[in-house]
Amino acid sequence: MSKDSKFGQQAKILTFHPTGEYYFTKGLKAYHRRELPKSKKYLERALELEPAEPMIACQLAITCSEIGEYNYSNNLLENILDVMDPYMSECHYFLANNYAHLGMFKEAYRHASAYLDKEEDGEFSDDAEDLLELITFESDESEENPFKHDGLITKQEQAREYLESGNFPKAIEVLKETIAEYEDYWSAYNNLALAYFYLGQVNEAFATLDEVLEKSPGNLHALCNLVVFHHYQQDEAKVEELIQMLEKIRPMLSEHRFKLGATFALIGNYASAYKWLKVLQRQGFEGDGTFYYWLTISAYHLGHEQAAKKAWKKVVEMNPEKEGMEPWGDMNATSDGFEHHFPSIIKRLESEFIEERLFAIFLLKHSVHKQKLLKNQVLNLNQNFTDLERDYAELVQAPAKDRQLTPIDFADRTAELLYQHFQPIQLNEAGLYLMWFSVFIEAVKSEQKLNNPAGWASAVEYVWNQLKNEKASKQAIADKHFISVSTLSKYVKLVQTLLG
Repeated sequence: MSKDSKFGQQAKILTFHPTGEYYFTKGLKAYHRRELPKSKKYLERALELEPAEPMIACQLAITCSEIGEYNYSNNLLENILDVMDPYMSECHYFLANNYAHLGMFKEAYRHASAYLDKEEDGEFSDDAEDLLELITFESDESEENPFKHDGLITKQEQAREYLESGNFPKAIEVLKETIAEYEDYWSAYNNLALAYFYLGQVNEAFATLDEVLEKSPGNLHALCNLVVFHHYQQDEAKVEELIQMLEKIRPMLSEHRFKLGATFALIGNYASAYKWLKVLQRQGFEGDGTFYYWLTISAYHLGHEQAAKKAWKKVVEMNPEKEGMEPWGDMNATSDGFEHHFPSIIKRLESEFIEERLFAIFLLKHSVHKQKLLKNQVLNLNQNFTDLERDYAELVQAPAKDRQLTPIDFADRTAELLYQHFQPIQLNEAGLYLMWFSVFIEAVKSEQKLNNPAGWASAVEYVWNQLKNEKASKQAIADKHFISVSTLSKYVKLVQTLLG
């Protein structure tokens, strides 16, 4: 064999196994380039590979803070102090900053003080002292307890959870309590208006927004909600009047510019939407997937195909599971119900609330996109699914002939009875179905005997009408579902009890 024969041998293939340090370095580089979503992705991967490394967790927490994900950041920082490295005192300073941003001044004060106790001459000691001084100064200026707003944050979070889960009566209850305690907290008023509107109590929704605009003239969130409500009510004259008003507004805050742009996109005023969203993008606004979604929609409708594709690419970067779900693929749907809106179903499948996910599977069952959805990983690999959702997905995918009936079969049959009378499923109808699935979950938890789908369907419909202040006699609803008034009354009591 000649000495050159080695060149004829097959080359060895070296396998590259990225390490936590590799992704950490990439995350840092992305962070310094201010590519924060990309930095977060790399750092999360690094932490997966090296879950006990506090430096990685800390850098991820810092990145999340800059994105505005303060709660996620706090969880990481608390875990460092509790589990990874109790002596990593700078985490107290980062926690103090996060809590200050959240308005939770008691916690901010506690962590800033803890940092100074441990690091009197530390790297962030001057900043920590400034933060303490700021909290104290604002307290002196306003003659208020700076910690009193901690309760407000708790109530706000509680109301948000109720809104997202479709438990609008509970959301209204919490928001009313919030307003009674914090009379000038306009965000609570705006959310209360949304809860009323979703519940079908349209007059109360408009009255709440009128109150906001009377006490806080020009409140942008109230004006935006108002135009959306009129849009859903198909009051085009009022929509046009409000559009003319909104187009004169020149907000300074990025949050307000985003709200304005998203609102314009939602009501179909794509030129104005694109203008504001594009301004934010040029200014380096670090938007989330929702921002790029509305940018995609507005660009697409204006014929800016490349801009739309570029924005959609960002949506997929932030949410890889949305690949292949370009919104324009669903814009020619023959029906305008949620059951035929692909992105809406996916969003509900990703919800943290069981009732939302069950509702999504019911929508999927009636969707023109059913086959496409059945292949989607959000349905098949959903880590949030409980046995109820898994059973429902199995029922919808391929119901076996010898299948034994389970509670989810009952839930589906009851929802089907409602669907006979309430379709297509639009904004108002969605609340009815969410109420049913919420009632069903509570019934399962309390081991309630589940029989007579017509009784449950009619009771949910009756209670729903009551909550919307719509007059519908028990006799009329009982006749619709072919049951007696006494049977309806029995199930109405059950539904009201389960709703609490």
